[in-house]
Amino acid sequence: MRSILNLLRPLVRYNFRYPVTILTVAVILAVISGYFATQLRVDTDIANLLPDDNPHVIALDRLRDTVGGETEMDVAIKSPDFYANKAMAEHLIELSLSLIDERTGAPFFSRVEYRKETDLLRDYALYLATPSELEDLIFFLEDQIESSRLEANPFFVDFGFDDEDEDRVDLDRFRQAYDELIPPEYPVNADSTVMLLKFYPTGSRSDLSFLRRMFAAYDVMLSELDKQAFHPEMEIRFGGRLQRHLAEIESITQDVTNSFATGISSVLLLVMMYFFIKKYVNYRKGEANRQRYVLLRHIIRMPVSVIVIGFPLVLSLTYTFALTYLVLGSLNTMTSVLFVILFGLGIDYGLHFYARYLEKRSSGQDVYNALINTYDTTGSAIMASALTTAAALFVLVFADFRGFSEFGFISGWGIIFAFLAMMFIMPAVITIMERFRIILVNRNIEDNTRALKQPPRRYPYSRTIFIGGLVIVGVILLNQHHLKFEYEFGVLEPEFTEYVEFRQFVGTTSSTRRNPAYILADTDEQVREILSEIRERQQQNPNTTILDVEALQERFPTTAAEEQFKLNQIAIIRELLDDPFIREEQDEDLDRIRRASKVTEPLVIDELPAFMKERFITRDGEVGRFVMIYPSVGLSDGRNSIAFKNEIASVTTSDGSTFYAASTSIAAAEMLELMQTESPYMIAATFIMIFILVNITFRSLRWSIIAMIPLLVGLAWTFGIMLIFDIKLNFYNLVVLPAILGIGNDNGVHLAARYLEEGRDSMWNVLKSTGQHISVGSITTMMGFAGLLFTTHPGLFSIGLLALIGIGMTLLSAITFLPALIQFLEDRDWIKFYDEFKRDESVLEEPPV
Repeated sequence: MRSILNLLRPLVRYNFRYPVTILTVAVILAVISGYFATQLRVDTDIANLLPDDNPHVIALDRLRDTVGGETEMDVAIKSPDFYANKAMAEHLIELSLSLIDERTGAPFFSRVEYRKETDLLRDYALYLATPSELEDLIFFLEDQIESSRLEANPFFVDFGFDDEDEDRVDLDRFRQAYDELIPPEYPVNADSTVMLLKFYPTGSRSDLSFLRRMFAAYDVMLSELDKQAFHPEMEIRFGGRLQRHLAEIESITQDVTNSFATGISSVLLLVMMYFFIKKYVNYRKGEANRQRYVLLRHIIRMPVSVIVIGFPLVLSLTYTFALTYLVLGSLNTMTSVLFVILFGLGIDYGLHFYARYLEKRSSGQDVYNALINTYDTTGSAIMASALTTAAALFVLVFADFRGFSEFGFISGWGIIFAFLAMMFIMPAVITIMERFRIILVNRNIEDNTRALKQPPRRYPYSRTIFIGGLVIVGVILLNQHHLKFEYEFGVLEPEFTEYVEFRQFVGTTSSTRRNPAYILADTDEQVREILSEIRERQQQNPNTTILDVEALQERFPTTAAEEQFKLNQIAIIRELLDDPFIREEQDEDLDRIRRASKVTEPLVIDELPAFMKERFITRDGEVGRFVMIYPSVGLSDGRNSIAFKNEIASVTTSDGSTFYAASTSIAAAEMLELMQTESPYMIAATFIMIFILVNITFRSLRWSIIAMIPLLVGLAWTFGIMLIFDIKLNFYNLVVLPAILGIGNDNGVHLAARYLEEGRDSMWNVLKSTGQHISVGSITTMMGFAGLLFTTHPGLFSIGLLALIGIGMTLLSAITFLPALIQFLEDRDWIKFYDEFKRDESVLEEPPV
């Protein structure tokens, strides 16, 4: 790394000689980059966190292209009077479909789902029944006839061996299929007090501006509506998944803004106070005859440190997010908060450089030599720190899970740009500030001389801290199997009050069969094979997660032979119903069957009601060749999602074709499984990469191990805190573990490098100088992550919490365990030095003209 620093050293000279030129070019690039950065949007689609070549993602994209993926806006009308609700619904439909978007002049809604024409389905209920359902019904009618015949026989004695219960099962199965096939005519709840309308917008759900205008216009329309004219107790509310989608995007945006304001303001305040105190103390310790500025002048200049460090950092962030837009195109939920995190990370490099620069200036060096010597000494540690952190994050780019790969790409480049800005733009800012005498420093040569004459001070209680730290690590390792993983998706998602209240207001107005997965086939024969295979899996698995499976192909005949077979089956049922033993029997179920058995002609697909076409018909108007599989378990639990996914993941038909299940729940399960699979490999690869780069930096296996020990100990202590407070890992905060490795390694690298530079018996003095720098640097990074603690998103909160604990523990181990270890090794003369980090600062260069 020294050779790289020497190669780039002329850039520091150029910063000193042409600071205005450097800053002008940097600002122009930042303005251009800022334009692209502002185009970034947050994508909350879980499926997009999986690789494009994932078979379930391909299946989901194909399904959306075939069936469509419209998201509706729900409107609920509630009153004790069903007819009042019906009248309001018809009036509201007319108003809603005529509601115009003033910006575009187009209607907000294209259609509405309201009344379902069920008369035709009641007539063709048997025609749309599956062959197995028709067989069950024939068996039921034959048993009913036989039972009635026996009961009519005066000599019949019932010995209790009939199979009435089995007949009842057959009838119940038909009832359930009938109710699912033929829904209520109106979308109402059980007591008909709530009616639910579904309006389909003309705009895209990704057009947030359109959604805001639509909801605002609808709210105004409802406020002007005289609801009491229809019923005194009538209430109308709108919401649903579309409103939740908008609320989620706006919540994340608000969280990013709040975390940005909280995190960055606290970071800047800390930096400003730290450098104010550091500069003023050094200024007062300097030569008395050079103390020309009173305290007020120093207070006025407090923001100087923020400008010196903050300005290059902001430039680096614009470069980072412009590159993000050009390469990735969008942010995801996990990367949406990286701006504030990178601010806290990137400021460390400027903090180390500027703090060391002030020490050089206080020791009597001029501006140029202070910049050059800071670059030559601290620059090596900063470069090692930046490259190890960036490399650790870039390892994540190779993950298939985009939560990892995009987080690694953005944060890795953010670290690189921050390092370059602090090393090769900040010197220009410092030079301009010095030329206008804005940075106040005073020579402190005498104080430094007294410090050199003082006897070296040992690090106290080194043996106790060293052994105690190892014992704690051992106890944690013995209990590491108690670490838990949070599988409940709902716990990690924000709870939107309006959405919850709307669901409670609506109650239950739909089928219990929800969240189906789809398998899209190419031919009708493949559909039947898939149906057979899925049903066989359901029957053979005692712990099946499959509730039901269906496809229109087994309900709607697609060939003349299938049509004739259905009509023949219905003819048999019609004949059975005409049997004298049940002909006159009055029963609701038999009446339904009698009505449906009158069919003698096939049903044309164009005659199907619209709501059924939307369920089974493709965008091209054809019968969709897809199988719908309903889960029997709640998919909000990740373990259930994984079990459901694994049970139906793929089906291979007799012709060798393989078809994959698709749904957002399947995508979420695949994401969770992929992340759990990749996490150990990503963490291991990150650690190996860090070790390689640290070894290149120190050129010593022994010192590489010593520099990385605070990271390992701190990581173990982090897990200990998680065990004590029952903090669980989840699919959000797992992404931050590799980042903690890269960030936490910085402290050990800086302390070890400075110790090697200063020599034996210097650890206490190193802690007083570099120890302060790494403490403030780690705290600023922690403050960047701490901004996430003020978000309403539980997943983002968990990222901030784990990062806060991890970085805090690696800092604690660096300023306690590492010094104790080095003192322990010094006492036994096990420390070896080499000249890699030694620099002769007594030879000063002549500043360039």
